[in-house]
Amino acid sequence: MPKLIIDNRDIEVEPGDTILDAARQLGLDIPTLCFREGFQPSTSCMVCVVKIKDRGKFVPSCATVAEEGMQVENDTEEVHEARRTALELLLSDHVGDCIAPCHNACPAQMDIPRMLRHIRVGELHEALVTVKEDIALPAVLGYICTAPCEGACRRRAYDSPASICLLKRHVAEIDLASEEIYIPSRSPGNGRSIGIVGTGPTGLSAAYYLLQKGYDCTLFDDHERPGGMLRYAVPEDRLPHDVLDAEIGIIGQLGAKFRMQTRIGLDLTLKALKEEYDALLIATGELEASGAETLGLHTSSRGIQVDPNTYQTTVEGIFAAGNAIRRRNKLAVRSAADGKAAAISIDQHCSGLPLIGTPRSFHCRIGKLVEGELEKFVVRASNEQRVTPMGGIEHGLSVQEARAEAQRCLQCDCRKANGCKLRQYAEIYEANPNRYRGVRRIYEHQDQHPEVIFEPGKCISCGLCIQIASRSGEELGLSFIGRGFDVKVGVPFNRSIAEGLRIVATECVAACPTGALMLKDDT
Repeated sequence: MPKLIIDNRDIEVEPGDTILDAARQLGLDIPTLCFREGFQPSTSCMVCVVKIKDRGKFVPSCATVAEEGMQVENDTEEVHEARRTALELLLSDHVGDCIAPCHNACPAQMDIPRMLRHIRVGELHEALVTVKEDIALPAVLGYICTAPCEGACRRRAYDSPASICLLKRHVAEIDLASEEIYIPSRSPGNGRSIGIVGTGPTGLSAAYYLLQKGYDCTLFDDHERPGGMLRYAVPEDRLPHDVLDAEIGIIGQLGAKFRMQTRIGLDLTLKALKEEYDALLIATGELEASGAETLGLHTSSRGIQVDPNTYQTTVEGIFAAGNAIRRRNKLAVRSAADGKAAAISIDQHCSGLPLIGTPRSFHCRIGKLVEGELEKFVVRASNEQRVTPMGGIEHGLSVQEARAEAQRCLQCDCRKANGCKLRQYAEIYEANPNRYRGVRRIYEHQDQHPEVIFEPGKCISCGLCIQIASRSGEELGLSFIGRGFDVKVGVPFNRSIAEGLRIVATECVAACPTGALMLKDDT
């Protein structure tokens, strides 16, 4: 039985085993895209390369048989760079958005297309849960948000954007009017407490997410009632106070405590609060320099000085967010997003984890569409004009109007973004999708299949779906079409994906390492 060394660790394997087999026995994670256990390796992606030290050459670990005495390097910067290059070459020919333009433009990074997919089939509770994963005050923001997401909506270039804010408000108000208002589950109390100075969108949002993680949260404010600028700077004819009170009430039901008419710096000092709480968040809204200095915090030209990634001030354990660090911002959705991001950092700090803030995900983008591509998106959606509520904007959308408006969404996102191995490894190896970018392929989309979407521009020609279809006895199946650089995977004789995959469509989706094959229903 051959013995070899991988990253200075000895391993003995069965004759015929590959370097990848040996690495997995050692518990080492070598990235693979085109390889799948039990299938013929194609070595097309070259992401699994390792270096044979004594030979000074790179080889694909999935197809290289382990030999006696081999010394293999897997975890070195040189090997990582080779894998990074392989990923960047694949990304150079990748045509697809990991997340939709609207999702990318939303300061709160809400999964807008998924919300709209729920609404279009009448799943309003599920739509609300999707919203509240990222937005604590959706009804409030549905009234006053300036809708940067709608400015980025791809449909805007065709006729008019989807009414995202009205739809978000619709599902939130339906919930507020229901007999059982949605209250997210809360983890068991962790024994730690957080003091939050300010009850505007930043402080309320931070409390909403920290409470779910088991923290006790006390919010301080010098006003009589909570809400901050939402109550005292926005006219009630723009934002009804009963809506604001209802969403603040949900945060109260989660366990938030409110200490109103308390001015920090006068009634209570920041020093005293720091001694009482495990962490503090300054969410006062815009502060003059003198006000921040009274609190003993350093300021910049924009507000309280913080680490831009973690929101921690120059004092350990004290965080600041919202307009307190971003003067003249005035975007409530940005302030609410800050609150959630600060909550993530506070949780890291209190849990003894590395303080890194919100992890940044890798995103690939199609970029500017060329002539004829927008129509390929539009054909998937309703061709109706933007819905205007019959009862007027102040009354919002009816259930029927909301479903009709949700049908206008072009569904630009990738349904498999969270399961795409190409995206996962691009993030791990910090790949640059534009390093080798040239003239890209034309965007294509096939959704004739009842369960599956096929986007050839995301295909890396691994051939796994071809092997699966062949083994299953699909009448048409899939095959490589063309030659050389122009080769692509498709259904023979220009037939549709519905005709090619009648038996094993979902199995092919599971095997596909990218979003080239994905399920229509990601909900």
